[in-house]
Amino acid sequence: ALSAFGRLGAATISADQVVHDLLDREPLLGRLKERWGDEVAPEGRVDRGVVGAKVFNDPEELAWLESQIHPLVGEEFRGWIENLDPATKFAVAEIPLLFEGEMYRAFDHTVALVAHEDTRQERARSRGHEGVEGREARQLSQAEKAERADTVIENDGTPAELESKLATLLEKFESELATGGQS
Repeated sequence: ALSAFGRLGAATISADQVVHDLLDREPLLGRLKERWGDEVAPEGRVDRGVVGAKVFNDPEELAWLESQIHPLVGEEFRGWIENLDPATKFAVAEIPLLFEGEMYRAFDHTVALVAHEDTRQERARSRGHEGVEGREARQLSQAEKAERADTVIENDGTPAELESKLATLLEKFESELATGGQS
């Protein structure tokens, strides 16, 4: 969906990519090595598998990691927004844990993409994401996210079908902006 928004002309950012980038540089890299030792970053790059093993079954370690990451992610997002071209009409942020915290308040409009559970599991496996259930256990359900979002888009079809739905959404926003309406 994020790639489709980009192809449709929106500026885009991914919270997961921001986190990946933050993990491999200071100050986070040093904090992780100080907390868990050099094994967490062999050859100067964080081994996310080692980090995952330390945090996903230990709520205390996960809370510590999130306390280190979340403020840095917030800074990155603020910098991204501040540096957008003034002509940017739409800026789209992909944030898996948007509604689990307070970050959703920073956005004009929220969109939840939902799909049938079998479809989601199949897609996750095809990307090599085994053990998705454990990671999703700390996330709100799709139904809860859909209830909180301003717009819900079903994503059970092809990538082209999803892009068409997203194009329609951006066209709606464009029309509302042109007429002074709100989205």
